Amino acid sequence: MNTFIIVLLTLAGILALLLIIALFTRKEYYIRREIAIEASPQTVFNYLKLLKNQDHFNKWVMVDPGMKREFKGTDGTLGFIYAWNGNKQAGEGEQEITHIHEGKRIDTEIRFKRPFVSTAYATLDIELVSESQTKLSWSNKSAMAYPMNLMVSLIEKMLAKDMDTSLQNLKIILEK
Repeated sequence: MNTFIIVLLTLAGILALLLIIALFTRKEYYIRREIAIEASPQTVFNYLKLLKNQDHFNKWVMVDPGMKREFKGTDGTLGFIYAWNGNKQAGEGEQEITHIHEGKRIDTEIRFKRPFVSTAYATLDIELVSESQTKLSWSNKSAMAYPMNLMVSLIEKMLAKDMDTSLQNLKIILEK
């Protein structure tokens, strides 16, 4: 019985320590990834402003080829919503175009319903490097509630890796 109590108290101590650490851990995360694409800025912009094109390059969209999709509005315009409901990996949510600066920037709000409720903000910045080369910067920011904020660093690493994969996929498509 003493061993059981010691194990129980040890687990309770570890849990308490984690909860205390979470109190002092940041809640927000911000990831920015960049890639150079051998295509004009307008070509890159025109492809990216159509959220339906994510089906071809975005790693998160591609995890469930059979997911249900719903579209509201006109793709590539302010207020367009791309909604999805997929398997355990894809989850459920919607992405809305919230701002378009023609040829330069696209802002979206991503509202997740499953596997957990949260809101993220993604920005795509398109910058001229030369007449035939574009620098694309993709940023994603959000916050995690206590005590889930303990996972912020892990989430940043995972998202950065997935964003890099998606950007490589996009580069292949746009450089054909």
